[in-house]
Amino acid sequence: MTVRNIAILVFPETSASVVYGLYDLLGSAGRDWGVITEGAAGPELLRPLLVGREAGTMTISNGILIRVDTTLEDCPAASVICVPEINLPPGAPLAERFQVEIGWLKQRFASGTVLAATCSGAMLFAEAGLLDGHEATTHWAWCDIMDARFPRVKVQPQRALVTAGDGQRLIMAGGGTSYLDLALYLIARMTDVETAMQVARLNLIDWHHIGQQPFARLSRTRQVEDAVIARCQTWIAEHYDKPNPVSNLVLFCGLPERTFKRRFHLATGMTPLEYVQSLRLEEAKHLLETTTQAVESIANEVGYEDSGYFGRLFKNKVKLTPAQYRRRFGSVRKSLQKVHQEDNP
Repeated sequence: MTVRNIAILVFPETSASVVYGLYDLLGSAGRDWGVITEGAAGPELLRPLLVGREAGTMTISNGILIRVDTTLEDCPAASVICVPEINLPPGAPLAERFQVEIGWLKQRFASGTVLAATCSGAMLFAEAGLLDGHEATTHWAWCDIMDARFPRVKVQPQRALVTAGDGQRLIMAGGGTSYLDLALYLIARMTDVETAMQVARLNLIDWHHIGQQPFARLSRTRQVEDAVIARCQTWIAEHYDKPNPVSNLVLFCGLPERTFKRRFHLATGMTPLEYVQSLRLEEAKHLLETTTQAVESIANEVGYEDSGYFGRLFKNKVKLTPAQYRRRFGSVRKSLQKVHQEDNP
C-alpha cells in the first residue's frame, strides 16, 4: 500500500495536545500494532507532516515549542490536510489573522485534497467559503458564532462528526477530544477498518463516548526466539479452541512438562494457560465486534463449554462484560465500516 501524506496545519494559536495527538494516532496506523503483538513494527501507511507558514521551531499555546516540518508553499502533495483547534476566545476575528492559511486551504481543496478539522478549526473552512450550503459542526462554544457569521452554513451543534461537500471532502469533528474520532475516521477512510480498530484498541479510543474505557490488549503474544516455544505458539494459534490445550501442547513439544512450562513462561512472560486464554479472548472480542452471535455460542466457539466461566474470565481480563464490550466496540466497528464503505463503493 502506498504511504499517504497527511498534512497537519500548525499556527501559534493552537495546542500541542491536538497537533501531536493527531500526529501520533495517524502515524501509528499499520505500524504500532505489530510492535505490540509481534515485536516488530508493521508497514507505515500514513505519514503525518507538520506544516506552517515557516519551517522550524514555532511557539504555540502555553509556550510550547513545536517543530514545523515544511512551509505551506513547499508542502508536498497530501491526501488530507488536518486543521487543529484555534485556541482563541470564541468570537475572535479570524479572517485577517489566518488569511494566508485560509488561502492555502482553498487552493488545496480546489486541487482535490480532503480537508479535515477538529474543534474550532472548522471556522477556517467557513471563513474560506467552503461550507456554504453544507452541514457543518465545530466546538460547541463556536457553533452559535458560526451560525450567526455564516448563515448559509447548516450548523449541526449536536453532531460530533460531520462530512460534507463534493466527495465528502470536508470533514469536521466537534469539541474536546473529538480529534480522536477524527483520527479513527481518517484512518478507516484512507486505509481500512481493521487498521482503524487496531489504533482504537491500542489507544483506548471509544467512538463518540466520554472517558477512557477500561480496555487492555494482552500484549505479550508475539513470536519468540526459542524455536520450540515458537512452534508451540503456532500450534496454539490453530488449536486454542480445542479441549485440554495445555496438556496437548506438552505432548506436541515433547519436553517434560515442568521444562516446557518454565521455558514458555521465560519466552513469553505468560503461563501456557494464560497464553491460551489471551488468544481465546482476542477471538471472542473479534466475534463480539463483528457478529450477532449469542455470548454462549461465542464462548463455545472459542473453547469454553461453561459460558458462565467465560463471562467471568472475560470481565476479569477486559474489565467489561461481553455484552458491554459488544455495545462499545461493536459500535466503533460499525461506524468505521460505514465510513470505509461510503468512501470505497
